[in-house]
Amino acid sequence: MGETVEIHETAIVDSSAELGPGVRVGPRAIIGPRVRIGAGTDIGPGVLVEKNTEIGEGCRIFQGAVLGTDPQDLKYEGEESWLRVGDRTMIREYATLNRGTSWSGETVVGSDCLLMAYVHVAHDCHLGNHIIISNATQMAGHVTIEDWVIVSGLVAMHQFVRVGAHAFVGGASRIAQDVVPYCRVSGNPPKLYGLNSVGLDRRGFSAETRGRLKKAYRILFQSELNLSQALARAREELELTPEVAHFLDFIGSSERGVTI
Repeated sequence: MGETVEIHETAIVDSSAELGPGVRVGPRAIIGPRVRIGAGTDIGPGVLVEKNTEIGEGCRIFQGAVLGTDPQDLKYEGEESWLRVGDRTMIREYATLNRGTSWSGETVVGSDCLLMAYVHVAHDCHLGNHIIISNATQMAGHVTIEDWVIVSGLVAMHQFVRVGAHAFVGGASRIAQDVVPYCRVSGNPPKLYGLNSVGLDRRGFSAETRGRLKKAYRILFQSELNLSQALARAREELELTPEVAHFLDFIGSSERGVTI
């Protein structure tokens, strides 16, 4: 990683912006006020980072991406808000990421994420780490996506939806309710298609852990109990390992209901 900051002669960088060692700013890129960019991050041609944005170390922002713009929310009244991006995250061509509103004060994308071309991350969305969002997926405001989620292309996500850790969302789905951790959903309207078994195996979940999650899934979604009854039975009968506890707590705390 080089120590010299490289700024193309056609780029515009605000005097208040802070660029770490080894940052490269490409042709016609615009870096606005109160922007902080971590060491070794590459800002591609024509990128706009409007203002109040923190980008971590080792990121790549590709041509035409737009970060840190005002929220698309009529309630926004110019209050100070931020966009924060973690380390080693890749944001591909023409993705758009808005800052937060007074609701949370920030929009967050974690570390080691990949946001493909034309993805939109709206105000007050909070994305965890190791997330892949495929081309042209569109998030409304206040969406929460937990760690290790994969979202396929052309997915539309309703405001305030949550997607649980290690879930998989199939292409062209319309997500209007929460997506349960460790599971697969797909379609319009979307349906639940069991555990994300391939993903869990690839990420090193033991057969024992996958078996416990499968038992929880069967109680919740393949019994004749309603969700409240099923949650109570699962908590009585199952060993509440961290994975099982998160699975049950996520469902129990859902305000929009979960996709089934």
